[in-house]
Amino acid sequence: MNQPLAYVNPQAKVAANVVIEPFVSIDKNVIIEEGTWIGSNVTIMEGARIGKNCKIFPGAVISAIPQDLKFAGEDTIVKIGNNVTIREFATINRGTKASYETVVGDNTLLMAYVHVAHDCVVGNNVVMANGAMLAGHVTVDDWAIVGGGVLVLQFCHIGSHTIIAGGSGVGKDVPPYTKAARDPLSYVGVNSIGLRRRGFSPEVINKIQEIYRIIFIKGYNVSQAVEIIEAKVEATPERDEILSFIANSSRGIMKGYSKMREK
Repeated sequence: MNQPLAYVNPQAKVAANVVIEPFVSIDKNVIIEEGTWIGSNVTIMEGARIGKNCKIFPGAVISAIPQDLKFAGEDTIVKIGNNVTIREFATINRGTKASYETVVGDNTLLMAYVHVAHDCVVGNNVVMANGAMLAGHVTVDDWAIVGGGVLVLQFCHIGSHTIIAGGSGVGKDVPPYTKAARDPLSYVGVNSIGLRRRGFSPEVINKIQEIYRIIFIKGYNVSQAVEIIEAKVEATPERDEILSFIANSSRGIMKGYSKMREK
């Protein structure tokens, strides 16, 4: 850790085996746990909590104050889990008094130029590709893949095991297990390849596809589809997760598939 060309505030708590490359700046009120590597020209500002065995690449800025005009200097943090990779020039902002923290879960990959704004919660095993950006208060659940250049509006919720096509604009919630693409963002199928890779059985995947046919393909509105699913589809953890996601959606879910949008 003794890198003479880096600045580490004496009040920072940095584990003994953390590797700090030249020209890093680490502020006070920062905690960095064992095994983490911090590349040159990284800036880690007040309020960062960084877990074990993370890799933070050159130019990243962690825990800058929120880009929120309502922020009044409250004591907030960025909490980063274990085994997280943060690539070049990614930025993660502190929380506001809305939740007091911005969170990035374990085993997550944030590629170059990703932005995670204030009060976001990014789950475990998430991949955000180059240039993807989250506005404030966005939630991204475990195992989601957010494509390059995706822009996510504030307060949106991206469900678990989803995949969002690069360049998309996300203004509605994206339910779990789905693929999303087109403009406006729409359902384009179940993420069956990702689910198979993660050990979901064909039977479970078929049940998920049946649920989304009712929601997105058969012409029902969302309320009608939910009633049919509750009445006719056997209760499973996946079914209940989908129904809970829809019930708790504050922005409403994305549009269903329509051939009209292909024209």
